[in-house]
Amino acid sequence: MFQKILVAIDQSEISQQAFDEAITLAKATNANLMLIHVLSPFSQEYPSPVFPADPSYPGLQSEAIRVHLQQWEILEKQGIEFLKARADQAIAAGVSTEFTQSLGEPGQAICELARIWGAHLVIIGRRGYSGLQELLLSSVSNHVAHHAPCSVLIVQNPELPRTA
Repeated sequence: MFQKILVAIDQSEISQQAFDEAITLAKATNANLMLIHVLSPFSQEYPSPVFPADPSYPGLQSEAIRVHLQQWEILEKQGIEFLKARADQAIAAGVSTEFTQSLGEPGQAICELARIWGAHLVIIGRRGYSGLQELLLSSVSNHVAHHAPCSVLIVQNPELPRTA
């Protein structure tokens, strides 16, 4: 059945629920887990470069770039520490687990890793964007559901209203 399960995680509550589901399913099927965290320059959570409006002060621009790069390095380190903690948790539960962190558009990065790693299942949480919000913020789960090379399990946010 599912021998290789790719789990897309971040630090959201719904992501933790998806991770918990992945551990349960991996234990039941004796599957291996691959955890992925994607750093995206398009996400609201990540730093945007702040450059001085006046290009006649190149020293200010280089300082702004240096600070921006430092912020990204901190985020990369925090992401790896987060992934390692989750991997350790899965391993302690008896599930063979590895992890990776990518930079780019999350939906594309998840689908590409699923293809390269040969995943049998992708598990991802859904925050509940719809309509204009989904269009503007982009739904990673929707992208993965339509472009993944394998089955996709989308863990719903229990706080979302249910439709009949």
